[in-house]
Amino acid sequence: MKFTAEQIAGILEGEVIGNPKAEVNQLSKIEDGKVGSLTFLANPKYNNFIYTTEATITIVNKTFVPETPIKTTLVKVEDAYMSFSKLLEFYDQAKGTKNGIEQPSIISDTAKYGENLYLGSFSYLGQQVILGDNVKIYPNCFLGDNVVVGNNVTIFAGAKIYSDTIIGNNCIINSGVVIGADGFGFAPNPDGSYTKIPQIGNVVIEDNVDIGSCTTIDRATMGSTIIRKGVKLDNQIQIAHNVEVGENTVIAAQTGVAGSTKIGKNGMIGGQVGVSGHLTIGNNVRIQAQSGVGRNIKDNETLQGSPSFGYNDFSKSYVHFKNLPKIVAEIEELKKQILNQKNGKNG
Repeated sequence: MKFTAEQIAGILEGEVIGNPKAEVNQLSKIEDGKVGSLTFLANPKYNNFIYTTEATITIVNKTFVPETPIKTTLVKVEDAYMSFSKLLEFYDQAKGTKNGIEQPSIISDTAKYGENLYLGSFSYLGQQVILGDNVKIYPNCFLGDNVVVGNNVTIFAGAKIYSDTIIGNNCIINSGVVIGADGFGFAPNPDGSYTKIPQIGNVVIEDNVDIGSCTTIDRATMGSTIIRKGVKLDNQIQIAHNVEVGENTVIAAQTGVAGSTKIGKNGMIGGQVGVSGHLTIGNNVRIQAQSGVGRNIKDNETLQGSPSFGYNDFSKSYVHFKNLPKIVAEIEELKKQILNQKNGKNG
């Protein structure tokens, strides 16, 4: 797929400086740019590469003025980074134009789907499944009974969506995701064994949610596990039963959230964070990577550590922690001096 500088400028509402007929058919980083590729320059740290890049077209900010002659054709825009992101989205949509139903695949006689469905081979749609328009389901996917999927949803290969799950519009579900598996519910018996508690709830995914590869979201014991609109989940995250993740919260990889915890909106949770069950995490909370959260968190807090506490307090304490052997040695020396003074007086 080829694009000219003129076409790119039209998509981005930009201005061409150089050859408007210059063509590209691939994307590249500016430092690795090759003839026929499109790149961008947004960070001033990379300015030097624009004078050596072989990229045919480079997207730059309107304020950029080259200090020496350059070979690449420029497309000047208001915000190079955002414009390149927009172009990546356009490119991704152009690639994802698949439609039709591949065979072998299984569609139950009660399933319903809208326009422009793509259903990859070896996929399964259970009883009473309802799919909106422009849904793309890649090969080897499973959608259980009563699953509802909105418009413009992409489900990549190998995802498993259990019965009664509800997915909103404009969602992306990556490979290996499991939505709606049983929550971790077991009752201990006097003899030390466990009895499984039936998990009869479901999972609700609202609009504009992205779910990374191999993330798992458990169905509720009763009611719903809810992922609110705009949430972005990284790869390999565990969301337990009856958890609620608030609007526009982002969570990085390998984080685990235990059952019935409520996370507020606009939060940012780093990688490998552990969150205990039955907690309430406020809005606009920031939790640094590898923290352990075992208490309720108020709005606007920033935390670090395990168990986590205030970020500023953690930073100050960590300075002392790194110097702990020296501090201990100094304390021991002071104890000796005090003891010697006491012995001297006694003598």
